[in-house]
Amino acid sequence: MSEDNLELMVNRRGRWQTAAEVLGLLSRQPGITRAAVARALQLSTGSATEVTARLRDLQLLSESPAPIQGRGRPTTVLAAHPLGPVVLALELRQGGWRSGVVSLDGSLEQLPGHRHRGHRPASVLAALREVVVGAAAEYGDRLQAVALAVPGTVRGLELLQASTLSWNDVDLSPVVEGTGLFLVAGNDATLAGVAEARTGAAAGAGTALHLIVEVGIGGTLLLDGVPVGGASGTAGEYGHTPYGDRSVRCPCGARGCWDLEIDGRALARHLGEPVPEDPYSYADDLLRRHPAHAEAAIAKVAEALGAGLAGLVNAHDPAVITLGGLAVPLRAAAPAAFASAYEDNLMTFRRSAPPPVLEAAHPTDGVLRGAGALGIDHLTSEPALTAWEAARG
Repeated sequence: MSEDNLELMVNRRGRWQTAAEVLGLLSRQPGITRAAVARALQLSTGSATEVTARLRDLQLLSESPAPIQGRGRPTTVLAAHPLGPVVLALELRQGGWRSGVVSLDGSLEQLPGHRHRGHRPASVLAALREVVVGAAAEYGDRLQAVALAVPGTVRGLELLQASTLSWNDVDLSPVVEGTGLFLVAGNDATLAGVAEARTGAAAGAGTALHLIVEVGIGGTLLLDGVPVGGASGTAGEYGHTPYGDRSVRCPCGARGCWDLEIDGRALARHLGEPVPEDPYSYADDLLRRHPAHAEAAIAKVAEALGAGLAGLVNAHDPAVITLGGLAVPLRAAAPAAFASAYEDNLMTFRRSAPPPVLEAAHPTDGVLRGAGALGIDHLTSEPALTAWEAARG
């Protein structure tokens, strides 16, 4: 390779690295100014102006005058370009799915949700592919990636196990079959945690723990906004830690899973009622009504949540914990039971300053926002930026 070609490669790599950093800041701090980008990345005013102009020319971002605040040079507010690339975020749930379109600045346009027409993997994935095809027809080559959130354990594009769907070893790639679109997949609770760590209640925390209760409990540990995936990318299955009754076999195959102590199944069991067909709706309704006869059952489940959370704090030492889904109304319905179990199960040295437990800032759309963030990570990679530039050359 000639020296000229080598220098060109180095320059291009450096150019895309800075561009990716600028776009990364935009996705984590919507409405950031060009001056703030320059400070964060230690760029000169000229360099910041040059790189944002290049990104504007490539239809990756737009700029508008920032409100004048005191003395100093005027600056601009950065936003996603109206003709720039987007991600289709899909959230697969037990009863149906939701979707939304996410731009480079993290803005989400949520689309109408749908119920499953059938529960077999092939039927559900075919329905999701219809959504992808429809989005591709509407957005054209602006649609660059699809990010799929699923309620189960994921490795690459394989759903290893989803107990609530009774799915095992399902290939997720048919969702984009024949479209040529990039597909990335992740666990729903993990992706909700990504949203909280990047733009939500845990933003800025170096180490954060996110937990979400729906059917069972899941979550993730995040370091600087990046989920800890483990050796094979399947970490975060907190619902399958043995915090429950070891005599009970979980649908996942393990015994004594925390999942079985936390959600609508646990509430029904404590109330002497049959296992609900839809544990999420059952628990949601019960927590909204909060009938007197259910107070003891709700307190038991809140205690199970608080005690298990303390165990995770002892193990992970997070700076902050965020709660999503039914964990929020569950704690609110029995605050004393939760707080007592949380404190009592912390190691002694942690009790004087336990990590704060905060409500999620994205309680209803965190999974879609987190999936979108995963897709944006791809859009701002060197290969994706290079391809986008070539398509507009």
